[in-house]
Amino acid sequence: MATKVVKCPSCSAENTGLENYCRNCGNLLTNAYENQQMQRQSSGGENHPGADKRVAAGICGILLGGLGIHKFILGYTNEGVIMLVIQIVGWFLCGIPSIVVSVIGLIEGIMYLTKSDEEFSQTYVIGRKPWF
Repeated sequence: MATKVVKCPSCSAENTGLENYCRNCGNLLTNAYENQQMQRQSSGGENHPGADKRVAAGICGILLGGLGIHKFILGYTNEGVIMLVIQIVGWFLCGIPSIVVSVIGLIEGIMYLTKSDEEFSQTYVIGRKPWF
């Protein structure tokens, strides 16, 4: 089993992954997990916050769009409550508002699933775009 080489962030000296302090300068070394994360970020790794919610929100938007579940998944509580209230009130008004809000949920679900992780993260997580 080969030992992992960890570079010191201060002096760039190579150390084994088992050491906590640099042999050359004595600075605290990052552990292997932190080192991997730093390498991934410096090499342009795909790290898009909230992208893991894209598929769940998209499927819920398509299947349960009128209830606003996809809005709650993304953290848009006000918009989720609005959709839920319109859906429930729509049942008493011949179903027309319920149909409209269900179509909106369907469209949003399709939009979530057709976007890349980067686009989804930029638009709905970082940009906080609540509708369409």
